[in-house]
Amino acid sequence: MSLRSPRLSSGVVVVRRVGDEWVFLLLRAYNNWDFPKGMVEHGEEPLPAAIREVHEETLIDDLAFEWGHRYTETGPYSRGKVARYYLASTATEEIRLPVIEELGRPEHNEARWVDLRNGLRLVSPRVRPVVVWAAEQLGLPVPEQNSN
Repeated sequence: MSLRSPRLSSGVVVVRRVGDEWVFLLLRAYNNWDFPKGMVEHGEEPLPAAIREVHEETLIDDLAFEWGHRYTETGPYSRGKVARYYLASTATEEIRLPVIEELGRPEHNEARWVDLRNGLRLVSPRVRPVVVWAAEQLGLPVPEQNSN
């Protein structure tokens, strides 16, 4: 039996400072909240792919990788896809969701800056460990989570 290499999606947990608090950028596609991400294209490295995806989906172009290029990955989902997430800050406050030419509409329905507690509440169980990882990188205490 041969093991197929996973399809890699790459994205960024985008954060910004509001006063003395960190807020996280979440994007909603239908009922699913996630961070900006997309498939790594053939011949592309994951970090440049993540930066490209953030710009394509949000027009953010001032990412600062203050915590280096460390990343976390999800377990396999959706026919073996794995999502890799880096952590970066931005000074961009207003998020614009551009129309994706192939779709004729924005890829996401909504963008929202949220605090840690609301981020943990909105994302799916698959993405929750990514939020926890980012919070740990930021030095934030992670609140207890209910299972629903």
